[in-house]
Amino acid sequence: MTSTMVAVDGGAVWADDSGGDGPPLVLLHPGVGDSRIWDPVLAPLTAKYRVIRYDARGFGQSPAPSVKFSLFDDLVAVLGHYEVQRAAFVGCSQGGGSSLALALEQPERVSALALLCPGIPGFPYPEEGDEDDPLMAEYERAYATGDVDALADVMRQVWAAAGATPAVMEQLRSAARAGISAGDLELKDPPAFDRLGEISVPAALMVGDADYPPLVESNRQAAARIPGCEFLLVPGMDHLPPLREPGLVLDLVTRTLARADW
Repeated sequence: MTSTMVAVDGGAVWADDSGGDGPPLVLLHPGVGDSRIWDPVLAPLTAKYRVIRYDARGFGQSPAPSVKFSLFDDLVAVLGHYEVQRAAFVGCSQGGGSSLALALEQPERVSALALLCPGIPGFPYPEEGDEDDPLMAEYERAYATGDVDALADVMRQVWAAAGATPAVMEQLRSAARAGISAGDLELKDPPAFDRLGEISVPAALMVGDADYPPLVESNRQAAARIPGCEFLLVPGMDHLPPLREPGLVLDLVTRTLARADW
C-alpha cells in the first residue's frame, strides 16, 4: 500500500492505494471507526483488486476539518486524485451512505455496490432520544467536555452489542475524536432513500440483527427498493461487520463484484 495526503476542499485526507492492474475497489469506512476497520479483509482484496481506502476528515490519520465539508464531495475529490473513472464500492455505515450518493449522482462511476449496515440518506429515522434519556445525557456531557473515552463508551452501548474488544474500542475512540473535532462542520450527503430504485448496478446489503433497530429497518427497506439487491441479515452481528464477520464480508464482496461490469 502507498499512502499519501489527498487535497480536498479546504483540507486534506489520508489515503492509501494498493496499486496493481486489478479492477479498482474503494473501501469507505463507517462513522464508528476509520479505515483500519478493513484490515481483516485487506490482504485477500488487494490480491485481486486495486484497493483504495482513506480516512474521512478527523478520523484515523486525517486532520480534523476546519471548514464545512461533505463526505460525498471528499469522495469525488479522492477519486479525482487517483484518476479513477469507475470502480466498485464497499461502504460501511456512513461509507455506505456516500456510496449510495455516488451511485445516484454520478452513476457512470459505480460498477457495483457492497453495502455493510449502510446509513441511508433521506430515510425517516426516528428523532434522537430526549434529554431525559440517560444515554443521551451521557452523550451530551461527553461531547461538550471533549471526553473521548466517555463518548466512545456511549457509542459502544449503541453500536457494539457484540462486545468491546480492544480493536472495537480503538475504532470507537477514533470515531469519538472525529465527532468532537468536526462539530457542526459536516454537511449531509445527498438524500438517497426515495431514489434507490434508480440503481442499476449489482448490489448487496448486509446488516446484523444486533445492530441499532431503526438502522436494521432502514436497511430492510433500502434493500427492497434497490433492484436485484441481495439482502443478508446476520445473526448476532452489530455495526462493525469487518471486525465481527470478515469471512462473510469477504464472501459478499467477492460475490457482488463478480457480477460487476467493469
